[in-house]
Amino acid sequence: MTTHDLIEHLGASVVGRRREIELVVAALAADRHILLEGPPGTGKSTLLREVARELGVGFEFVEGNAELTPARLIGHFDPARVLADGYDADVFVDGPLARALRAGSLLYIEELNRVPEETLNVLVTVMSERETHVPRLGRVAAADGFRLVAAMNPFDAVGTARISSAIYDRMCRLAVDYQTADEERSITARRSGETPIGDRSVELTRRTRAHPDLRMGSSVRGAIDLVAMAATLADVRSTSIDDPSVTLDAALVALSGRIRVREGSSRSAEDIVTELWRDVFLPKPEPATGDDDAGKAHAPTGAPT
Repeated sequence: MTTHDLIEHLGASVVGRRREIELVVAALAADRHILLEGPPGTGKSTLLREVARELGVGFEFVEGNAELTPARLIGHFDPARVLADGYDADVFVDGPLARALRAGSLLYIEELNRVPEETLNVLVTVMSERETHVPRLGRVAAADGFRLVAAMNPFDAVGTARISSAIYDRMCRLAVDYQTADEERSITARRSGETPIGDRSVELTRRTRAHPDLRMGSSVRGAIDLVAMAATLADVRSTSIDDPSVTLDAALVALSGRIRVREGSSRSAEDIVTELWRDVFLPKPEPATGDDDAGKAHAPTGAPT
C-alpha cells in the first residue's frame, strides 16, 4: 500500500482528520516522535490507533497518571524469581517501554502531562539515545520502527504538570481542535444512527464550548451519549425520542459531567445545560402576525393632554 493509499484509507475511517492524518503519517515515516495536543474527544487516540493498525506495527498503550513510575513503564524484576534465580535477564518482566523498544513498536502515552517528572526523564533519554539502561539488566536498545507518540489535553489544569522544553525539543507537535459541525454530525450518526434529534444534539453540544459561564465545553462524545440516552430513555418511558422530558434528561446526564463551570460563576452545570437545551430543543414562539401591526396602524392617536 502506498502512502497516498494509506492516507485515503485512513481518511475514510477517521472523520474530519485528513490534514492530521497526513502530518502523523509523514512524521512517523520520517522516524520522528510526535505529540498531539487538544481537548478530549477530538479523536487523538482513535487517529493514532488507526495509523498503527494500517501501518501494521505494534502498539503499546500507556495511560499517563501519577502512578506511572519508571519501573512500571520500563519493567521490573520478578521478586519471587529473583529469590530463586538471582538477577538474570530471564526474570525481568518487560513493561510497555521495554516491549516497544525490543519490538520496534509505537509507544503511545495518553495524557502525557499527567506523567511524573522522573518518568518523563526516562522518555527524554529514550528519545535522545534510542535506548534505556536498567540496573542489573543493562542496555535495552530500540529496534527499527520504535517511535514515541503521545497525546494530552493542555486545557486541563487538575492533576497535570507543565511539559518541559526537553520533551518538546525531541517531539514534533500537532495541535488538534474540534471537528466542524458537519463532521460532528457525521460522527454522531455513525455511532448512534440517524435520529430526529441527532443534529440538535450536536448543536447543543457545540454551544457548550462558547458559553460564557463555561471554561470547558463538551466534545462530540456528549452528543453521541445524548442520542444514545434519549433512545433508551424513550423506550423506558414508552414515548418518542424527541419528547421534551426525554431530551432534557438525556442532555443533563450526557453533558453536565463533561462541562466545567468557570470559577466565580454562581451557576451550576445543570442550570447551564438546561438553558442551552431550551435554546436548541424547544420550539420558538411564532412571530407576531401582520394583523396586529395593522391594528396598531389604525389605533386612535392624539391622546388628550
